[in-house]
Amino acid sequence: QVQLVESGGGLVQAGESLRLSCAASGSIFKIVTMGWYRQAPGKQRELVAAVISGGSTDYADSVKDRFTISVDNAKNTVALEMNSLKPGDTAVYYCNADVIPREFQPVFRFWGQGTQVTVSS
Repeated sequence: QVQLVESGGGLVQAGESLRLSCAASGSIFKIVTMGWYRQAPGKQRELVAAVISGGSTDYADSVKDRFTISVDNAKNTVALEMNSLKPGDTAVYYCNADVIPREFQPVFRFWGQGTQVTVSS
């Protein structure tokens, strides 16, 4: 089993910044991707940003040029630096990891418990 523990959410005003962090622990042979999703009330969960094994990144169009994702492979952590926050960024943010727990096993998807980010206007 793999555990993802998030930290760093909170309440900020529009234009301010926040940094989210997530640490993966447990049975990890290889992390294929790590990333962040978010879910606003009444909306579907959506990809915010992700790092794929090898280092390539993917961002939602709505956060490009404002958010930066980074991974520390040695520590199995992922961070999301969020700048110029907008009220539309308000959501519960979930850490995600696609993990091969043991050699020769398939990839499994794991989620953190979520952290609330609220941006006031």
